[in-house]
Amino acid sequence: MNRRSFAIAAMLAAAVLAAPSAGAQALPANKLVMQVSDNDPAKWNLALNNAKNVQVDLGAQNVAIEIVAYGPGLAMLKADSVSATRIAEAMGAGVKVVACENTMINQKLGKDDMLNGIGYVKAGVVEIMQKQQAGWAYLRP
Repeated sequence: MNRRSFAIAAMLAAAVLAAPSAGAQALPANKLVMQVSDNDPAKWNLALNNAKNVQVDLGAQNVAIEIVAYGPGLAMLKADSVSATRIAEAMGAGVKVVACENTMINQKLGKDDMLNGIGYVKAGVVEIMQKQQAGWAYLRP
């Protein structure tokens, strides 16, 4: 293989490695992670309003939003939560909502106690930290 062929092969290999894998979806440039750690419907409404306003302002397709609930804030993700309808609407609009499994263990909650469609992370604080390290904006309403 000559130098030119080798250079072309190397560029193609780099392009393949840099491309998202089949089925993977590239994230938009705007990424927002929100923390909700209060058992307060007003705080959840504020977080959900913030998420909706960001989607309206930037366009829902132009922003990834994840709400991370842990500690007392996890109560609003229970199936019988007063905020269940609003949270389901936000998820339907593309907002990812995740529950901290460490909190679930401490509160003796199982996935059957929680709203359908939410996601789960081992540790909510670690999820937020890793999102920030990956360039996500952070908001605690």
